[in-house]
Amino acid sequence: MSNAYQVIARKWRPQTFDDVVGQDHVVRTLKNAITRNRIAHAYLFVGPRGTGKTSTARIFAKALNCTGGPKADFDVNDPVVVSIAEGSSMDVIEIDGASNNSVDQIRDLRDDVRYAPTQGKYKVYIIDEVHMLSNQAFNALLKTLEEPPAHVKFVFATTDVQKVLPTIISRCQRFDLKPIAPDLIVGRLRQIAASEKIKVSDGALACIARMADGGLRDAQSILDQMIAFCGEEITEPDVLEVYGLVAAEKIAALAGALASGDHRQIVATVDECDAAGRDLVRLLTDLQAHVRVALLDAIANGGRSELLGGVPLTTEQITRMLDALREGEGGVKLGLAEKINFEVTLLKAVEASRTRAIDSLIKELTALADESPAGPTDGEKKKA
Repeated sequence: MSNAYQVIARKWRPQTFDDVVGQDHVVRTLKNAITRNRIAHAYLFVGPRGTGKTSTARIFAKALNCTGGPKADFDVNDPVVVSIAEGSSMDVIEIDGASNNSVDQIRDLRDDVRYAPTQGKYKVYIIDEVHMLSNQAFNALLKTLEEPPAHVKFVFATTDVQKVLPTIISRCQRFDLKPIAPDLIVGRLRQIAASEKIKVSDGALACIARMADGGLRDAQSILDQMIAFCGEEITEPDVLEVYGLVAAEKIAALAGALASGDHRQIVATVDECDAAGRDLVRLLTDLQAHVRVALLDAIANGGRSELLGGVPLTTEQITRMLDALREGEGGVKLGLAEKINFEVTLLKAVEASRTRAIDSLIKELTALADESPAGPTDGEKKKA
């Protein structure tokens, strides 16, 4: 069983603080807390899926319980650290909040915290998806969470912090893990591919990072699937074909057609993408991201951008276009006629970008009136 295949997401799971990607603010704070011996009794990690919440919690547990610890720079070959990584440590207890959410199970946990750790310095309870606990379970945890024994540390992870009771949040140090930047995802995937002896083009890596939406674990799973599909060489067309994506060049061309109001080109592009089996919902998301880049460019350059196919558009026009694309999301995702709804959304975005707000027109007319030369004076009129 030692030679059993292990998926990339598990094989390349972060094992030390230095392995964590894109969460420097969290890593720095935890390292400093350990170095300065200011370790809180409860932590709450909040963020989208695949951004490193549970992995960071495990690394934190390793740092607390490693031989000679707590220390941030622990040895990954330390037997205590190895046992935590393998999930066999008696002092690091991982609990799935979705399947252990009853008040009785939390009461059992409350009774267990009284016992001292068997090997390490602390007993660390990692509760994943903590928002799945019932209100009764939360209430049963409150007193223990507020005044736990000195040898107990709690680490909670959640993707939906709105469902966690405020009384729980107020007893924790909260860390918000952000979506990982595409360039960081590409860098890690390139490192993995080199180690796995897989040749992946830059375009393919960019597509995978775009699909992952800030989640490194999702990106690793996509890479795993592409290796199974392609073998030792992965190209951009392969990724586009498997996942129904549209190439970045075609997205840029479609955005340019929106900016120039080329209805014929818009309809032709949609027909082509639909005939090729492309994911129109994903195309709408990618199109919005492209238009947003132009909006930021307009804001940074005095209120005008030419990033959409070289057509100069104002901040107001791009904002209206982006708003129309956003409003059409529901119809494209949930409507019965996905292609028609997508076409209508794009055409509405064109019209929205060409309409003008009445207040902006008044401002422009006022500015023109102020700049125009003064008319003849009353004295000049009498002489005439």
